Amino acid sequence: MNEVVFDASAMLALLHHERGEEKLTADLLARSVASTVNLAEVQSKLVKNGGDPDVAWRDALSSVNSVKPYTSEHARIAGDLITTTEKLGLSLEDRSCLALAIALKAPVYTTEQLWRNLKVGVPIHVIR
Repeated sequence: MNEVVFDASAMLALLHHERGEEKLTADLLARSVASTVNLAEVQSKLVKNGGDPDVAWRDALSSVNSVKPYTSEHARIAGDLITTTEKLGLSLEDRSCLALAIALKAPVYTTEQLWRNLKVGVPIHVIR
């Protein structure tokens, strides 16, 4: 089974039933993974919007099939991406998501329009 990487915006689209969630099919959900960095971002946004931290954590976990630890390899790749992504204003969280996708050689799913023309060696699917 080939994995697909969800960034925080894709996970939040699922949790909030936002436009674009319909593109994250059952097949994609079954293969979905996220970095621990992105999981923290999702939980943070849910808590910031008034959610209970424990419920927010469970919700964040429920938005992907599997969570991958953030490794030193991912950190190196994210650091390398700064020159490619700085002009677009991508955050460390964004680059961490891309780093996981690059390490896994997996496509990434996002709602971030700025990623549409980004060339980092893996397919990027913008869901809205």
